[in-house]
Amino acid sequence: MADLSQEPKHVNVSDPSAAAYWARRFQVPVEAVIAAVREVGNDPSAVAAHLGLPWPYEASGIV
Repeated sequence: MADLSQEPKHVNVSDPSAAAYWARRFQVPVEAVIAAVREVGNDPSAVAAHLGLPWPYEASGIV
């Protein structure tokens, strides 16, 4: 299991570099991350669930 202690606590899509990080983290387009945050808020586990992914999502290789 991944060490989430260094993981950001919220999915930030207001900053382009942070949004890009989350898009890479979830391996989805930035637009999908933004849409998910609009729907379910900025909790990483809620965003992952909305995208149909487990949390922590370890397949991205960014852990």
